[in-house]
Amino acid sequence: MQNHIGTVHAIAMCNMAELAAGTMTDATVPYDFRWIPKGMIVEYLAKAETDLTAVAEIKPLPEFKTSMELPVSVQVTDIQDKIVFRAIITMWISKKKAARSDNRTA
Repeated sequence: MQNHIGTVHAIAMCNMAELAAGTMTDATVPYDFRWIPKGMIVEYLAKAETDLTAVAEIKPLPEFKTSMELPVSVQVTDIQDKIVFRAIITMWISKKKAARSDNRTA
C-alpha cells in the first residue's frame, strides 16, 4: 500500500503493527483470557520505501490473574534493518466469561 509520495502508507503500517501485536498477544495470554486492542501510540520515524518486517514483544511478561492493560511494543523495519515505525498497542486483557448452561430441551 503506497501513499501519494510512493512510500508505504502510514495506516498500512498501523495495520501491520496491530496484526503483529495481536498475534503476539494471542500466543501469550492463557487460554482462559481474552484480549482486544484498546489504544495505539505510533511514531513514524523514516520513510518506508521497501518491504517491511514487524516484530512485537511483551516485556516484562506479566502474571495473568485479573483484568489488565497490557502494552505490546512493535517495531517495523525496512530491508536495511532501519526502524521506520514504532508503536505501543495497549491490549485489554480479561477473563473469558463462563459458558452459560442452557436447560432447555429440544
